[in-house]
Amino acid sequence: MARGPQSMGAILSELMARRGFARIQSTAALETAWREAAGEPLGEHTRAGAIRRGKLEVTVANSTLAQEITFRKPTLLEALRKALPDETIRDLRIRVGPVH
Repeated sequence: MARGPQSMGAILSELMARRGFARIQSTAALETAWREAAGEPLGEHTRAGAIRRGKLEVTVANSTLAQEITFRKPTLLEALRKALPDETIRDLRIRVGPVH
């Protein structure tokens, strides 16, 4: 089946989807939004993971940070929703583990 000429934007979009660049870009945007929402001290010792079923998975260096995030959860969720309006983040799933 012959296809006619395609616009450069359509070709690049298809290439990015095939190579997974959109997922990489989305992950980078999520990590940036998390670090901005969490702030410098907290952001350095935590890592944002994937969003699954509306829950952002956050890995923290220790249980003290997990408790701090739990206390700040409403504020963090609000900041994430503003920074990432196209994502549906309803909750945080916090786990202790390596962050670097």
